[in-house]
Amino acid sequence: MQKLIFEENIYTYHIDFVGHVNNINYIIWMENGRVKLFEAAGISITGLLDKYNTLPIITETFIQYKRALFLNNQVRIEAWVSKINNASAILQFRFYNEKDELCTSGYQKGSFINSQTMRPIRISEALRTAFEKFLIQE
Repeated sequence: MQKLIFEENIYTYHIDFVGHVNNINYIIWMENGRVKLFEAAGISITGLLDKYNTLPIITETFIQYKRALFLNNQVRIEAWVSKINNASAILQFRFYNEKDELCTSGYQKGSFINSQTMRPIRISEALRTAFEKFLIQE
């Protein structure tokens, strides 16, 4: 199994009045990672809606800050699936600076809903198979 690894630039608008990356940016980077992970697994977010009447939703986000990121840092992000349940999955994230120091870690729990009924649905076998190449159970 594998992790999805990508980098994000840190721009001036990411910085808060304390001088480090504002907390909301980690959620944005998690969203970017989630979309990139879907794409790497061969799943189109819009295709989920068009083909399966399915929408992904986030039900829980947890972030633990260990070390601040600053304007002159480059952030490397690792994303993977740590658990696939019947109707939900957990995506893990780690954020490193250019010195390869772990700065932040976290996870998001997500589910799928039927776009017409807006009710939770089970993860299809096709989605489960697509996500399994990024499944690393810890």
